[in-house]
Amino acid sequence: MEVFAVASIVLLFIFGLFLLNIFTSIWAYRDAISNGNSKEYALLVLIGTLFFPVLGLIIYFFIRND
Repeated sequence: MEVFAVASIVLLFIFGLFLLNIFTSIWAYRDAISNGNSKEYALLVLIGTLFFPVLGLIIYFFIRND
């Protein structure tokens, strides 16, 4: 019984991280569009943050124009 409780908590945590990845990727895409970048650049940011969540966001924060 305890194994199922631990497994469900782990799955819930993984699902939460997955949702966080989706939300941050969408935010980065919208931010790139709102900063006046091209749609191709914004799509590259979206793909980069989807496949490399932490590294992609760090790189985007350094290269984005404020």
